[in-house]
Amino acid sequence: MTSTSPSELAARPTAGAIALRLVRRLGTAVTVLLGAVTVAFFAQTALPGDRATAILNIRAGNVEARTPEELAAITEEFGLDRPLVVQFLDYLTGLVRGDFGTSYQQFRPVTEIIGEQLGATVALSLSAIALAWVLMVAWITLTAGRSRTVSAVGSIVDVTAAALPPYWLGIILLLVFALGLRWFPVIGGTGIAGLVLPAFTLAIPLAGFLAQATRTEYERVLDQPFVLSARTRGQGDLGVRLGHVLRHAVLPAITLTGWALGATLSGAVVVESIFSRPGIGDVLVDSVNAHDLPVVVGIVVLTAGFYVLANLLVDVAYTIVDPRLKGATA
Repeated sequence: MTSTSPSELAARPTAGAIALRLVRRLGTAVTVLLGAVTVAFFAQTALPGDRATAILNIRAGNVEARTPEELAAITEEFGLDRPLVVQFLDYLTGLVRGDFGTSYQQFRPVTEIIGEQLGATVALSLSAIALAWVLMVAWITLTAGRSRTVSAVGSIVDVTAAALPPYWLGIILLLVFALGLRWFPVIGGTGIAGLVLPAFTLAIPLAGFLAQATRTEYERVLDQPFVLSARTRGQGDLGVRLGHVLRHAVLPAITLTGWALGATLSGAVVVESIFSRPGIGDVLVDSVNAHDLPVVVGIVVLTAGFYVLANLLVDVAYTIVDPRLKGATA
């Protein structure tokens, strides 16, 4: 029976250390989100012109002189006569309750407008991220640490895939697999068939980024002693690569996944337009064209929230995947 040194005992993770790390990350996430909300709110108040007049013009669909009575009614409805700090605090309070304000154009709550299309966009983003991971793991497993030629081809494909513009890739996939082969519908919907091509459009470039981040570390881990030990015990190459190497090499890709969730939500604006697919991308384009600021700001704040949540989940995943971080409190 072997004894455990004091240094080894000190390095063991503790529940308190893990909790402290997560609390600190949560505090950072709240700070970042508050900053995004603050910038989004004051950006709409800093625009030139009278906000009450702008709201009336948007509702009426034309630009003309407004009577004092009309302006007074809008000012009272939206509380524009109150101090800016009070308006901001009311806005923050509303966000905590899930109230993003009222659309200037549609006269409906922003949360209702976004909520009608959010499910389709989230399904697209999560499907693209999952598909990107499948593509990345399969490609890295097949090409990393092989012969010089295979590794070189793998690296070239990584760079090429990461550089593909989603709008170009989406059009190519649409022309080939929808219009040409007729395997998928030309106009996307919320079903599985309408999800495949948009998901691949977002997933292929993302898989290239993930593969670039993973390949070098993957090849380094392949030369570690514990990998050689696993092979001498008779474990097959695929088992070693998936069961041992991947776990240690995948941390850079986990980091990128936090960024990827926000990136796929942003990329959905283009992809949903290409495939005529419902989602918040279409809502955002319409709102920008109509100058419907509460909806635009609501989508910006929501996207920032997804970024923050995704990066917080990445920290949790790091703590689970990399035991060395479990004892870190910094």
